Amino acid sequence: MRTVHPRVEEAVDTLDLNPVTRRRLLSGAGLSSAALAAGALLTACSENKAQAGAAGNFPATPKWRFVFVCHVTAHPFFTPTQYGIADACALLGCDYQWTGSQNAVVGEMVNATNAAVSAKANGIALAVTDARAFTDPVNKALDAGIPVVSYNADGEPGNPGTSRLSYIGQPLYDSGRSLGTKLLESKFSGGEVVCFIATPGSLNIQPRSDGARDVLKESGTSHTFTQIATGTDLPNELNAIEAYLAGHPNAKGLLAVDGGSTDALGKVVAKLKLKDKGVIAGGFDLQPGTLESVKGGSLDFTIDQQPYLQGFLPVIALYLYNLSGGLVSPPDTNTSLSFVTKDNVSQFSDVKTRFEGSDTAQKVVTRSGPIPHK
Repeated sequence: MRTVHPRVEEAVDTLDLNPVTRRRLLSGAGLSSAALAAGALLTACSENKAQAGAAGNFPATPKWRFVFVCHVTAHPFFTPTQYGIADACALLGCDYQWTGSQNAVVGEMVNATNAAVSAKANGIALAVTDARAFTDPVNKALDAGIPVVSYNADGEPGNPGTSRLSYIGQPLYDSGRSLGTKLLESKFSGGEVVCFIATPGSLNIQPRSDGARDVLKESGTSHTFTQIATGTDLPNELNAIEAYLAGHPNAKGLLAVDGGSTDALGKVVAKLKLKDKGVIAGGFDLQPGTLESVKGGSLDFTIDQQPYLQGFLPVIALYLYNLSGGLVSPPDTNTSLSFVTKDNVSQFSDVKTRFEGSDTAQKVVTRSGPIPHK
């Protein structure tokens, strides 16, 4: 019978191995040398983690299931959001469901939220696009012990509309003000401003339009401000924008407050050659068509709100809430605002990644050179 190396026995006693793994390790042949012992210990630790279903240094947990309720489930803006959810769940050993409405129908979203409560989800992430409709569903979830965070949309400015634990996303009204400020900084000297919006009144985008309107009004610059609905269907958005601009050729400031409208706006500005008339155009998000328009010059700028993080971070928050028994409460998290212009668009358009929804592959994105700062 071989003698187990004393260093091995000391090391085993410091590990939280299950009894079967510990017994197999200590009774295994060939553990008389420290080198063989080290290899066996590494194998044992890996086996123990796999058997326990643990993530990293965390203890073993059930395969918690988080439900994401979205207002436009098939919209390309949310492709990187879904990648973020999937990556965080793979990292932590969780599961998720992506549900809600394809066409921003609030009733369908309410039904999806209630279904998540009935199914005893371990956490819910909800785009609160209405300040009244989700009050009761969220209360029911919290009463059932299910943590709820909002993402991407958080009710009205100053009124989240629910008792959600936190909001993870871009402050929408403030981002609209930034949009209006950028228009003014782009040498807009007055005239007609048109703001294209997929679904007027929907609280994931209406606050942006309101913010742009207010900052332009406060500037004292002579202008008119018109809001035009485009719808949630991407081809129809393009048709609606082209029809309006064909009939209003003297508009000077063209804004869009959702990803689809911004993508369509860039294409229409190029088609109608509106830059030749001194038009300034900008909007939101980094859909591939939008990036091409910025690169080509038909859009002067677009705003990034990091949709990948709007999926990744809610999973982290809900996981930690469950893991800590509620001691680690989800924090309000601003997923940031940055402008993409012709000067920096190449870093987004020239590399295809999951982070921007332009590729499915997992990859390390390398960078070099100084990091921009103020």
